[in-house]
Amino acid sequence: MPGNSFGKIFKLTTFGESHGKALGGIIDGCPSNIEINYKKIKYELNRRRTGQSEIVTPRKEKDKFEILSGIYNNITTGTPIGFIIYNKDTKSKDYSNIKNIFRPSHADYTYYKKYKIRDYRGGGRSSARETVCRVFAGSIAKQILNKKKINIYAYVNSVGNISLNKKYYEIDKNIIENNIIRCPDIKISKKMIDLIKIKKDKGDTIGGTIVCVIENVPVGLGEPIFNKLHAELGKAMLTINAVKGFEYGSGFLGTKMSGSEHNDEFIKDYKTKTNYSGGIQGGISNGMDIYFKIAFKPVSTIKMNQYSINDKNKKVKITIKGRHDPCVLPRAVPIVESMASLVLLDYYLINKIYK
Repeated sequence: MPGNSFGKIFKLTTFGESHGKALGGIIDGCPSNIEINYKKIKYELNRRRTGQSEIVTPRKEKDKFEILSGIYNNITTGTPIGFIIYNKDTKSKDYSNIKNIFRPSHADYTYYKKYKIRDYRGGGRSSARETVCRVFAGSIAKQILNKKKINIYAYVNSVGNISLNKKYYEIDKNIIENNIIRCPDIKISKKMIDLIKIKKDKGDTIGGTIVCVIENVPVGLGEPIFNKLHAELGKAMLTINAVKGFEYGSGFLGTKMSGSEHNDEFIKDYKTKTNYSGGIQGGISNGMDIYFKIAFKPVSTIKMNQYSINDKNKKVKITIKGRHDPCVLPRAVPIVESMASLVLLDYYLINKIYK
């Protein structure tokens, strides 16, 4: 199975399955002599972990990590960083009733047809459990970027038909972590939480959107033509489980504007009066804030009766057991930030070639 690595210079390769013994990875290309704060790694992992609130899966994983190489006395050595995170709260028997049934909208069928074998325990490698490795690596990338004054944050912008309806520069990012949905508006967040609870009580799920913002980006990150910065950010986001869409800057709204409205007029010090470009022009960062929106579908695992097909091509009724998120959005916020951090650090290191 190829496709388990991400990045060019700062490169992450992950391994592991949802109900396997452990997950982990190798980070190659990390610069040496950088101090790494383990508490910050744990903080990011805690934001993603299961069981953190009543609107996420109750699976209890503490996500305790072990660093095997590449960091000595909290300082990066420049050698590959090896890490491992053991699974502790697996209940594989919860999936025994669907081991021969393909769940609707899951990767069960495509994985089985491609690899001729299936790990039905929580989806195996296709499970979002794999993203714990991305958050570990992303937390290291984020620490390095923070030392360069580059700041990345994300927040829940909508759940179902409930939307924040504010521009990213109008929100108070300091209150994102003050509620379990990670929406920077107390009144809207309560409505979002109530909606998720309603769906959860019915055994159903709900989707929504997340906005991510990258501040203090230097001019020049990104490579023209096939390695444009926004293209790599889009790819990074689309590798996250349940993501169905990506738009940056004005996105689809820009299709309703004329050129005279949409053009970002330059003002003093090469800043722009507006930022419909989303901080990227010609695939290269222009020094303005980078911002983008990601669409997440409803979680495919629902606890309502459904019909599907088994491995004998027979129609069967399916009732999925186990512990699952009624809405992936609150736990996806740190995943989005982590993938953005991996992209930005990778391009920052690539850009040093031109210095």
